[in-house]
Amino acid sequence: MTDQPAPHPVTGLDDVVHQRVRLGILTVAHQARRVEFGFLRTALGLTAGNLSQHLTVLEKAGLVEIEKGYEGRRPRTWLSLTPAGDRALKDEVTQLKRLIQQIEQGGPGREP
Repeated sequence: MTDQPAPHPVTGLDDVVHQRVRLGILTVAHQARRVEFGFLRTALGLTAGNLSQHLTVLEKAGLVEIEKGYEGRRPRTWLSLTPAGDRALKDEVTQLKRLIQQIEQGGPGREP
């Protein structure tokens, strides 16, 4: 058995979750039980088309659940985090904390 160093924290980042907009979507959805499409669009400064594309990626990955319905006579789209989405967000935050800690402590790869 060899003493291999632990993998770099960046290797634990999830490309689906780590993308800036998708990380924002998951964070907002984590803070709310259910979030409305228009609120997300405004909060994240996105176009409707751009937000839709990111939601499709997250939905296909099983990280969010999309619900369409009406509020009065107006069509609405809501999303909520799935248990897998909640875990993925927490895992991402853990990896980011490890990365920050490594940087702050002058971890591996730093020359004297």
